[in-house]
Amino acid sequence: MDLDTVRTFVVAADAGQFQEAAAELAVTQQAVSKRIAALERSLGVRLFTRTARGAELTIDGQAFLSHAREMLRVAERAVASVRPGRRPLRVDVIASRGAVSGLMRGFHRAYPEIELDVVWLFDIEKAVAAIRSGEIDASFRAVAAPGRPLPEDIESVRVLDEPLQLLTGPAHALAGARSVTVAQLAGHRIWMPGIVPGTEWAAYYDDLVAEFGLTIEATGPNFGSDALLDTIADTPALATFMGEQTRLVWPAGHGLRRIPVTDPAPVYPHSLLWRRDNPHPALATLRAHLAATGAGHDADGTWAPGWVLER
Repeated sequence: MDLDTVRTFVVAADAGQFQEAAAELAVTQQAVSKRIAALERSLGVRLFTRTARGAELTIDGQAFLSHAREMLRVAERAVASVRPGRRPLRVDVIASRGAVSGLMRGFHRAYPEIELDVVWLFDIEKAVAAIRSGEIDASFRAVAAPGRPLPEDIESVRVLDEPLQLLTGPAHALAGARSVTVAQLAGHRIWMPGIVPGTEWAAYYDDLVAEFGLTIEATGPNFGSDALLDTIADTPALATFMGEQTRLVWPAGHGLRRIPVTDPAPVYPHSLLWRRDNPHPALATLRAHLAATGAGHDADGTWAPGWVLER
């Protein structure tokens, strides 16, 4: 059913005259008559009776009026639900305990009035497809991994270089170190069962291994961070990498150590991705917030893969 004809019917019913309805709608009286006639044909009933005083609703017109008003209200709510700024900003942060989740918590603290929907998408292809379709407004990713150029309609800006730390149990050979160099890690077994082939973080660690001759093992099932921490705590021969801003809690008896890695410090590059023509006003606010609070990238003494985009 054409909403313009329904709207014309409601205005004419309230005005009681087609001429006044035409003035309110900024159309001709003939246009109002044609719209009402078209609506009556589609419904198969007469809605108005012409009188000397104007136009009066028939019994069928009176029955239809309340439903017509509800149709217009539903249509307005539908439009408002997708109007820029009227729906929550939807952002993919990959994981709840990582650094970019912390970035979004900081944004929420700075702008509590902005409604947010935070989602977790594992695969970069799914994230980019969701951005392009409008399912989400933005995603945090490391870009652009080899063979994965961004589509032309996707923008990105690098927002955080997160230093890696070595996580060891109390009996590990490096557990007592205040910091370790990348060279000191050669020959040590670094266990990371969360590395999944084809992901951008797999590409990152592949380059890290190739650059510095490290040994990273991704064997065994990934039972999650709690199981990883249990194993690292109990196995002197194993260590793992984690981001400096990754938030993890473990039992005090584990005695785990978080040790900075230096000379150079490997950093994981986090970029924000969004669709170039996305009109959501909160997206611009998020980008400005990240630009103002970001710590920069490519600092002296750090390392990141050569494929990482500067923007």
